[in-house]
Amino acid sequence: MSFIRGGVYLARLDPVKGAEVGKCRPVVLLTDQSLLDIKPPHIFTCPLSSQSDPAYQALHVKLPARDNLRVESFALSEHCRSISVRRIQVERLAQLDSGEIMQIIHRLQRLVGL
Repeated sequence: MSFIRGGVYLARLDPVKGAEVGKCRPVVLLTDQSLLDIKPPHIFTCPLSSQSDPAYQALHVKLPARDNLRVESFALSEHCRSISVRRIQVERLAQLDSGEIMQIIHRLQRLVGL
């Protein structure tokens, strides 16, 4: 199994607790490529949604539909988390460019106060 940073893959995010996003949904892989190359057991991800709550607009990144990501989506930085690679399906749906990845990273920095 070989994953690419910035790749969009389907992941099983259930079970959830509280207001976490769940079900099988697309996620962006944010783990550095040098770590992905050694095939870690867990990968840091950012879930995508077709909806964005206006109250969290400053933390979301709008992503246009492309390839097999068929609808405009929003990267939900406040829901980023590490998940087991066994939760991720191998087929890549789409690929973010470096600018989009950096937008998500900047939202994470805002989230933690950097």
